[in-house]
Amino acid sequence: MFKNMIVYRIAPQWQVKLTQVEEALAKAPFLECGATQEKSLGWVPPRGDAHGPLAESVGGQWILRFMVESKVLPGSVLARRVKEKAERIEQETGRKPGKKESRELKDEAKLDLLPMAFTKQGSMWVWIDTASRLLVLDTSSQGRADEVVTLLVESLPGLSVSLINTQTSPQAAMSHWLKEQEPPVGFTVDRECELKSASEEKAVVRYARHPLDIEEVQAHIDAGKLPTKLALTWDDRVSFMLTEGLQIKKVAFLDTVFEGTKADDGGFDTDVAIATGELVKLIPDLIEALGGEAESGVASAAQAVAAGAAPPSAPSAPARKAGGGGVVTGPLEVPVDSDPESAPF
Repeated sequence: MFKNMIVYRIAPQWQVKLTQVEEALAKAPFLECGATQEKSLGWVPPRGDAHGPLAESVGGQWILRFMVESKVLPGSVLARRVKEKAERIEQETGRKPGKKESRELKDEAKLDLLPMAFTKQGSMWVWIDTASRLLVLDTSSQGRADEVVTLLVESLPGLSVSLINTQTSPQAAMSHWLKEQEPPVGFTVDRECELKSASEEKAVVRYARHPLDIEEVQAHIDAGKLPTKLALTWDDRVSFMLTEGLQIKKVAFLDTVFEGTKADDGGFDTDVAIATGELVKLIPDLIEALGGEAESGVASAAQAVAAGAAPPSAPSAPARKAGGGGVVTGPLEVPVDSDPESAPF
C-alpha cells in the first residue's frame, strides 16, 4: 500500500463527512467493460469485499480505491483487420477507400475485435487526511494522478486541491545535499541517484547500490548535471526515491516500523494504520526539508473561480473549475510526467 506518492493540499474550506464521500462515489462505481467498450473506470470497495463501502475510515484516515479496466487490442491486429476490409472493398468496387472511409473502417474493425480482446485491470489507492488537509495518490505518474483528481473534484462538491509546492525545488535541494554532503535533518542519503545534463545532449548518469559521497558525483554537478532522482531514508523508518517533480517513489517501510507487531498482525486496517501513521509524519518533514510550503493559491483560486473572477496567476498555475464546483491548481511549472507508464492502467 502506497509504494508511490503524489501529494496534494486540500483547501481549508472543504468540510464534508465520510458518508457524503460515500454517497458521491456511489454515483460512479466501477463496472467491467462491456463487449464493445474500450475502457471503464470507477470506484471499488477498498477492503475488496463485494458490495462493501467505497470509502473506509481507519484511525480517522479515509481510504478509497480507484479501478480501471481497458481492452488490450494490439495495433498490428487492428491494422490487419482494416487491411482485410479495405482489400474487400477494392475487390468488390475496384477502388481504394479514401481517408474518411479508412477511418470508418478502422472504427468498424475495432468494434469487431473488442469483444474478443483481452482485458487488463489496474487500481490506485487514494488517501484523504482531513486533519492535515492532504490528498495522497498511490502513483508516480502525473498523468494518472490528473485523471483521478479530476474525477474526485467533479464528484465531491466543493473539493479544491493543489499540488504541493515548496519554497525550494526538489532538484535544487538534491543538488545541495549531494554537493555539500549535507542531508536535511532527519534524513540520510542512500546509494541511488540519477543526474541529467540540461544541455541538448541530455546526458544521464545513474548510480545504483553505490556510495554517493564521492568527488565524481560532485564533479558531475559542477559540470552542470542536475539530480532528477535521489534515494533517501527518513528517520531510519521509511526509504524512498525523491524526484525532481516532488513525486515520491519506491516507498518501503523498514524493520523499525514493525517492531512490537506480531507476525500474524496484518489485514487492511493494520496496513492502513502503519502506512498512514508513518507517512503523515514523513510528508511534513520532507516539505520542511525543501524550505517549507510555498503558498499554493488553492484557497484563493477556489474562491475566485466560485465568484466568477480570474484566479491568481502566481504562484499557482491557472485554476480550472470542475463539475462539482471545485478547482484544481498547482505550481506555476507543473511537474513533467516522467514515468507515464508506471501505473498499471
